[in-house]
Amino acid sequence: MNELELKYGCNPNQKPAKVFAEKLPFEVLNGRPGYINLLDALNSWQLVREMKEATGLASAASFKHVSPAGAAVGLPLDETLKKIYFVDDENLSEIAAAYIRARGADRMSSYGDFSALSDECDAATAKYLKHEVSDGIIAPSYTDEALEILKSKRKGSYLILKIDPNFEPPSLEHKEVFGVTFEQQRNDIKITADCLNDIPTVNKNISDSAKRDLLIALITLKYTQSNSVCYVKDGQAIGIGAGQQSRVHCTRLAGNKADTWWLRQSPQVLNLPFRDDIKRPDRDNAIDVYVGSESGDLLDGDAWKNVFTRKPEKFTDEAKRDWIAKLDGVALGSDAFFPFGDNIERAHKSGVKFVAQSGGSIRDDNVIETCNKYNIAMAMTHIRLFHH
Repeated sequence: MNELELKYGCNPNQKPAKVFAEKLPFEVLNGRPGYINLLDALNSWQLVREMKEATGLASAASFKHVSPAGAAVGLPLDETLKKIYFVDDENLSEIAAAYIRARGADRMSSYGDFSALSDECDAATAKYLKHEVSDGIIAPSYTDEALEILKSKRKGSYLILKIDPNFEPPSLEHKEVFGVTFEQQRNDIKITADCLNDIPTVNKNISDSAKRDLLIALITLKYTQSNSVCYVKDGQAIGIGAGQQSRVHCTRLAGNKADTWWLRQSPQVLNLPFRDDIKRPDRDNAIDVYVGSESGDLLDGDAWKNVFTRKPEKFTDEAKRDWIAKLDGVALGSDAFFPFGDNIERAHKSGVKFVAQSGGSIRDDNVIETCNKYNIAMAMTHIRLFHH
């Protein structure tokens, strides 16, 4: 039996804490792991491994509190995405592009994340991570240069885990709550394009790129605390709603995040006159306020002087609505059925054209009818993906 002592459990008062197994599937290359660090690491590794298998593309995830803040595959970044993600390197590797996209889905939530890579961590990825606030990383391997860069983070305490990519856990998993041990079959169901074959809507046209995005959404949801929904566009999550008791609240939360991701690409935001000394997290915070309902707090009085060289124009509600209306071709996944058409109504407002959900509600007809109203193509997967 191999075991590893942890700093503490979920909270500092929860000591002692350790992990143990017949064989630990990871090696600590730097730093000292905490309980939540390892929950993030092991969940995120499974996500990126499955996403790489399903898409054939290098994959990455940005995790916070045992749910992904973002997940993506390594498609090239256009100039706008490079600007909003603070990218200076013109020669990004596929795995670097994947992580930058994953981190960029919801930069507010990714602050202090745990990073996961499906492929070897290279210098390009490490250089980008060096300038981001992050708690740790898990990957199957590291180049010597990448390892040297990452070891310099957090005054040398940055957590670096090397996972055995060939490790397969036992088919049964266990969890203890209040002295009671739970046992279940591990959720090893494969998410493939075959689960998108049942399309009950009038529009049955789901392009190959949309199928890829729906698979990304579903695999992301497999490792997101339920209830959960995920909006995806061009190979990356752009809005994840996790752990809500009501599914429509998930849809709204994730939709609002998707809207914010899109608003970051508007001319109003791209042209914000930031002071040179404002760091990335402070820029993210200022942008979030600027595009949100609290924009007056930033622009009223002299508050703007803390981040801008001059006072920006107000981003009006009408201008925001006009810009969001241009968002199109978004894919939406749900970890279980949509019980009402209101979820589709909200999804439509954020440019959703493709949906994948389990089906099985007594109101499936209403959900299908709402999709038909907006010419949305919807697949029923007949797979529930609750994760707790």
